[in-house]
Amino acid sequence: MTLRFASRLDNVETSAIRELFKLLGKPGIISFAGGFPDAAMFDVEGVREAANAALTEEPGAALQYGATEGYQPFREQIVGLMAAKGVQSLAPEQLIVTTGSQQALDLLGKTMISPGDKVIVEGPTFLATIQCFRLYGAEVISAPTDENGVIPEALEQLIAEHQPKLVYLIPTFGNPSGVLLNLERRRQILDMAVRHHTLVVEDDPYGDLYFDVPPPPSMLALSDSVPGSRDYLAHCGSMSKVLSPGLRLGWLIAPAELLSRCVMCKQFSDAHTSTFSQATAAQYLKAGRMPATLDRVRTTYAARSKAMGDGLRSQLGDAVRFVQPAGGMFIWVQLTGARGQETDGNALAKRAIEQGVAFVPGTPFFAQNPDTSTLRLSFATADIARIEEGIARLAKAL
Repeated sequence: MTLRFASRLDNVETSAIRELFKLLGKPGIISFAGGFPDAAMFDVEGVREAANAALTEEPGAALQYGATEGYQPFREQIVGLMAAKGVQSLAPEQLIVTTGSQQALDLLGKTMISPGDKVIVEGPTFLATIQCFRLYGAEVISAPTDENGVIPEALEQLIAEHQPKLVYLIPTFGNPSGVLLNLERRRQILDMAVRHHTLVVEDDPYGDLYFDVPPPPSMLALSDSVPGSRDYLAHCGSMSKVLSPGLRLGWLIAPAELLSRCVMCKQFSDAHTSTFSQATAAQYLKAGRMPATLDRVRTTYAARSKAMGDGLRSQLGDAVRFVQPAGGMFIWVQLTGARGQETDGNALAKRAIEQGVAFVPGTPFFAQNPDTSTLRLSFATADIARIEEGIARLAKAL
């Protein structure tokens, strides 16, 4: 029997990262490939207590169907989280809870993108976003970046030329780049959103994972000081990297008309995000355990990031170029070809697995004109000893 699939599937393929995991069955392999938080960092006891509290205080609500917009106590806790990060004048009714921030991106794709529409993303950017927007028929255009994130002047030229439906950015410790968009550029982008009447989507799953100094305020927090910009800004948040990806909790803050359309589309998808997960997270936040959890994660990731950077400098030297991240989970590396060494990240990935270490080549993270000399390394899930050994193996593969 031949099945006739939707033509929208012609524009996408399975995740290169997910496919890579099929190669990781070799015993003893050290993986820098995943984008997962370290399970050892999960506050299991705190989540257990929060789940018990949810079942004790409001068992009917926690186990019942819920509102598509989200469980009200959890929405109120999100407002508190955002207020602590400088987002003022936000009400629970101005956000919806999503099944991970990935669903927020999918809802934006459903509500905003028609076949043939243009969307601008960073080059490089989160692979799943490229796939998601292409699924809805978008022509995805890459904006150039440097060590400080997307370049505003180049972005504005692309907006003027292509008049995109939206611009998607990860300003804070981006995936895969790990870079941090500075304060001046954040303001410039808000200004251009207003001037060009273009929706900017700010995805912020990593903003709480800073190592020493907190990052600049989010564009959402800055929007109050840029008149009119809140009307052209959507903000996606997530609990996955700071509490637990298994709870599948994210949120979307957006202008009222866009938010209502997203609620409608979410009703068609899953009716509502798990009320039990939301009730558990609400109790966890109410108990005040998040600051201590974040402190532990920041300290651990900072040490691992330093160990990986030190290892790259000592073991691979001028064969690689990278910016030491100030937060997040990734180091973005470019192969320089110094001393005639490898410049193709895809070729190096295959030899690296033979040496017992894995990473993700950078090519899939580009919507256009992929830089084949790049690769993404995650320091989140390996301890320092395994990071040091893994980088030594990578040097042998090079």
